[in-house]
Amino acid sequence: MLLARQLGVSRTPLREALRLLQREGLILSEPNRRIRVADFSLADVEELYAMRIALEVVAIRATVPTLTSEDFAHFEGLMAQMDHYMRQGDQQRMDVPHSEFHSRLVAAAGPRVATTMQQLFDHAQRYRLAYGAAAPSGYGGRRAEHRAIVDAAAQGDAEAAGEELANHYTQTALLVIRELDPEHDPILLRTALETVAPGAAAALSS
Repeated sequence: MLLARQLGVSRTPLREALRLLQREGLILSEPNRRIRVADFSLADVEELYAMRIALEVVAIRATVPTLTSEDFAHFEGLMAQMDHYMRQGDQQRMDVPHSEFHSRLVAAAGPRVATTMQQLFDHAQRYRLAYGAAAPSGYGGRRAEHRAIVDAAAQGDAEAAGEELANHYTQTALLVIRELDPEHDPILLRTALETVAPGAAAALSS
């Protein structure tokens, strides 16, 4: 296998890695054709963010009552790290505290849900990077959304924290969707919002 030689690994672990990537929808493998990276699509990005909203809004509302003073100190540290790396223009290192920030917010959901949410985070990252949702020019808005989530959680308001989280994901999803097709009506995304975070659904008509 050419790819195995290029990467300097044996075929067996490479096949297993490719199988896992295919199962997650990140690569496509068709009979008598080369393996290729999955294309970006409206359906995919809308499914990703509808799933993230549905899962994580429930998870954050379960998590907020369990958060301690130490947890909030850690959130502040993670936000400071994100600020630092964005000032340095280091997106790769910024992604580490960013991922942990979101993981900590939903930690009470349990390991099975946490694994699924991390996979969705990783999938969504493809779109964030490709369509400018991670660009430095928009960081101020994203930071304000993170701040709003933490502030609501610090007040012990699980409902508001869920709404702020849903709004944060909706803003990112809409940015990507509008780049792909400005005329697209995100029905699935709207349904997810109306189900778990109706207060954030107004963003779809703004």
